[in-house]
Amino acid sequence: MACNVLDLAPLLSATVNSTEAATYLCSQFSSMANQFSDTTYAVNNTYLLFSAYLVFAMQLGFAMLCAGSVRAKNTMNIMLTNVLDAAAGGLSYYLFGYAFAFGSPSNGFIGRHFFGLREFPSFQADYSFFLYQWAFAIAAAGITSGSIAERTQFVAYLIYSSFLTGFVYPVVSHWFWSGDGWASPFQSDNNLLFGSGAIDFAGSGVVHMVGGIAGLWGAFIEGPRIGRFDRSGRSVVLRGHSASLVVLGSFLLWFGWYGFNPGSFLTILKSYGDSRLYYGQWSAVGRTAVTTTLAGCTAALTTLFGKRLLLGHWNVVDVCNGLLGGFAAITAGCSVVEPWAAIICGFIASWVLIGCNKLAEKLKYDDPLEAAQLHGGCGTWGLLFTGLFAKEAYVSEVYKAGRPYGLFMGGGWKLLAAQLIQILVISGWVTMTMGPLFYGLHKLKLLRISSGDEMAGMDLTRHGGFAYAYHDEDDQSGNHSFMMRKVDPANENKSHPNSPPMSMGGAEDLEGVDASFEQLVEETREAAGWDETETENLLTEKIVTEFVKFHVRKAEREWRLQGRGDEISEKRDGRCLQNHLKEIAWLKRGYKNCLKDTSNHEEEARKR
Repeated sequence: MACNVLDLAPLLSATVNSTEAATYLCSQFSSMANQFSDTTYAVNNTYLLFSAYLVFAMQLGFAMLCAGSVRAKNTMNIMLTNVLDAAAGGLSYYLFGYAFAFGSPSNGFIGRHFFGLREFPSFQADYSFFLYQWAFAIAAAGITSGSIAERTQFVAYLIYSSFLTGFVYPVVSHWFWSGDGWASPFQSDNNLLFGSGAIDFAGSGVVHMVGGIAGLWGAFIEGPRIGRFDRSGRSVVLRGHSASLVVLGSFLLWFGWYGFNPGSFLTILKSYGDSRLYYGQWSAVGRTAVTTTLAGCTAALTTLFGKRLLLGHWNVVDVCNGLLGGFAAITAGCSVVEPWAAIICGFIASWVLIGCNKLAEKLKYDDPLEAAQLHGGCGTWGLLFTGLFAKEAYVSEVYKAGRPYGLFMGGGWKLLAAQLIQILVISGWVTMTMGPLFYGLHKLKLLRISSGDEMAGMDLTRHGGFAYAYHDEDDQSGNHSFMMRKVDPANENKSHPNSPPMSMGGAEDLEGVDASFEQLVEETREAAGWDETETENLLTEKIVTEFVKFHVRKAEREWRLQGRGDEISEKRDGRCLQNHLKEIAWLKRGYKNCLKDTSNHEEEARKR
């Protein structure tokens, strides 16, 4: 709204003092224009801040998802790593990351201004933009933590999280999101890759592929968890301890994705100059939320029925992973595709995830949260999908008119070629940076914990205790990390009535127990390097430890509830342990019988 006194004065010639009247009117118009401008900035910044809060809330979803996907003995460890991703990532992104990503003016490879937010804010960005980009950076680090869960040292988390959020991720985001990036569609000089630049609107490549490939190298260099594959190489499922946490975490991530994808517009009060007054960027924001929703829903349902056909049952954890895979895939093209195309994206994303999981199992690759398969595999598909289905009108609205668009929409091959280049350079960059980092930590013995700590659980060995404490007298589920049944002869004395439940019979009767004795033996043998003497010693130590913990907790509860003093607790504890020395001997004999049975089965198989 512009006003010029010289233009307005002649129109007020009948007025006593036309010049003063024109000056007054122009000052009022200018004041109104400034207020409208201030309102626009305020609304857009509020929109971006709200989106940043939603993306940050995804950290809570990540934490719940990770906790539910690991075994109970590692819950505190994985929750702490999620806190560290946000905390360490906050400082590293403040000091270096934001400057490397958006420090303009700069070259096409890396930014070089705003270290520690000096000379900030500027005409280019405000603090809300920094907060939003930081939330994206720590999301990438959170993806990686899931891949290396349950066997990684605490110091390794600190090192990789700071390096990823402070350098690796910012460089990638500079390439594709900064106005100076060599492959960015926002380049001011229009020197675009294939005349297009790579379209990765909210980060299928920049966030999900970076986090997934980093996790891939971490998990590959560490190797699988103890017990994940048996001696013959067969896959053994190490289920997470809480499907409830997985579902709740997935819903929180779903909610946060509405800040992740629609929020990536950064502003909402923008008109497209369309004759339809009701249509503008606010409409594109709504369309992006719809495409995001449809892709996730389709992927969830496809995974549900796909897994039912493949495995014969309905698995809620698989459905949640399929849902997130659909979201990761649609993230690149959510703003430039039609809703019907989002359904195609989600359908194929679910099969990409299922295929990646099958391949990981064949290669004996262990990822507790399927993070590399989900974010890396589905993120890759999302970039290809955008190059195939991006619509011309939407590309013109979100980026600029005359740009290449999707191959299947009649736009030629240029956008698809740019997407392929993005996939290659992200894979190469993350491999060149995070691969050597994890390998160096491995060589320095700073990456993986000891086999003893891994079997006992990091909550107990590294964090001072378990995440869950039970005080209900009738609830036996928290008294020991595995349930054991007596393996030997019926003529032995009965076990103490307060000991953990055990059944009579041979080693073949141990199937169906929560963490069965046979699986415990297999894990112990792997930890002992297949040495039978060392295996027997480790197994005995494990059993004694579990019985002691069980009866100490039992005595402590009785002392608290009945107030009967230390003397009674000690006597009771002593009687229990005397009885269980016999049970330990039975279990050791059962272990030897198990080994004998295994040898007999192998001998019979060879004869056949």
